[in-house]
Amino acid sequence: MSFIKTEVEGSVLKITLNRPDKFNCFNREMSMQLQEALDKAATDKTIRAVYLTGEGKAFCAGQDLSEAMDANGPGIERIVREHYNPIIQKIRGIEKPVVCAVNGVAAGAGANIALSCDIIIAASSVAFIQAFSKIGLIPDSGGTFFLPRLIGFGKASALMMLGDKVSATDAERIGMIYKVVDDTNLHAEAFAIAKTVADLPTKGIGYTKRLLNQSPTNSLEEQLEYEAEMQVHATLTYDYTEGVTAFLEKRKPVFKGE
Repeated sequence: MSFIKTEVEGSVLKITLNRPDKFNCFNREMSMQLQEALDKAATDKTIRAVYLTGEGKAFCAGQDLSEAMDANGPGIERIVREHYNPIIQKIRGIEKPVVCAVNGVAAGAGANIALSCDIIIAASSVAFIQAFSKIGLIPDSGGTFFLPRLIGFGKASALMMLGDKVSATDAERIGMIYKVVDDTNLHAEAFAIAKTVADLPTKGIGYTKRLLNQSPTNSLEEQLEYEAEMQVHATLTYDYTEGVTAFLEKRKPVFKGE
């Protein structure tokens, strides 16, 4: 059974987590299938944006605990190192925008996978939950990296220790996500954003993503130097020439992602 559904629409690769009967909880097969889909997005030049969402009522409720507790299963260390860490690294390493449409509850690793994406849109009924402390675990899947940077150390610390639910409205208010929309409009609005960013200069967006990835560990001087380096690379792209030419000619640019 395919636990990940993929569909290409225009230049957007739509990836859907597909274990709705398990609230899209991850098992090993599902995690490997997601990694394969992300690899396709990274290497296929016709793909210029990724759209990630879930099937059914949940986005993702984290790890399938029956697998984690199975004496014959992969075990927690392999689950973290081989399942989740590569997913986060691939989402951040893809030099294309990843738009996440959070359609239902996002808990544990599911919440942190969503938070690793570039643009996060959530349905109004959604809750984000750092559920780890409730079962004696620590936040993984980049949670201790992304959440403090999104909402601040103190707020992140409290949410991770207490395991409070954060509504979509509150998530938008505190800067955890980009936007909250009505449930009925989620996919229309979120996919429209994915199509918009897919039509923008893909290489420039990829360079922006490199800079954002590096920013937390760089000094100001290092980041300024890296910006200068990436700006030079950006000026060598087709889309830079097209963007400037279109501006001077007072017409809409047609970017190619090159």
